[in-house]
Amino acid sequence: MDDRNFETIQTPDFDRRRRRLFGETVYGEGKGAGALKTCIETMLEREGEVLVTRLDEEKFNDLGKLRERLDYDATSRTAVVKKKAPSLGTVAVVTAGTSDIPVAEECARTLEYFHVNFKRIYDIGVAGIHRLFSKLDDLREADVIVVCAGMDGALASVVAGLVENPVIGVPTSIGYGAAFQGVAPLLGMLNSCAEGVTVVNIDNGYGAAYAAAQIVATLYGKSK
Repeated sequence: MDDRNFETIQTPDFDRRRRRLFGETVYGEGKGAGALKTCIETMLEREGEVLVTRLDEEKFNDLGKLRERLDYDATSRTAVVKKKAPSLGTVAVVTAGTSDIPVAEECARTLEYFHVNFKRIYDIGVAGIHRLFSKLDDLREADVIVVCAGMDGALASVVAGLVENPVIGVPTSIGYGAAFQGVAPLLGMLNSCAEGVTVVNIDNGYGAAYAAAQIVATLYGKSK
């Protein structure tokens, strides 16, 4: 008989902040309620804060009384307990359409947790490109721009052709059949002819936020 209890196997990486500038976070998908509770409680006890990503409402409700300590957002599927600290810089979090907002909100909530200022600029995709032009001043004032786009993913290339700041592309799994759940915008962003576009994985708003926060921290001399 296999008597292993995988719910008890939890080894948070408390050294990550020293190595990577920002600390460990908790990925919610694939974990049972017991494992999640253990992770979250361990983080709160040791770090005094926690960010949980990919946490759907059903799994959040399974956390019982622990829910009372968490700031939960259903759109981004994130739960947060955050220390007070000054925020640095500005990241523009951009979407092509409103369907991309859940991924963008994962990015925004992560930036907030990492104490990075952000500005939401939503629904300015290339299908109505005049909307993008009306936001150019806001985009150019940001330290970093994160562009979340599905379908053909063209917005990242267009934005990068108009600004000098770093652009991070987030392909989203939005689009009709030939978009292949985000593969088409992923390839489009990777093949961008606009120089310097950095691309994270499909729907990875968290990864984009981490990269953007590291750039901002470097710009403003934040120490580990």
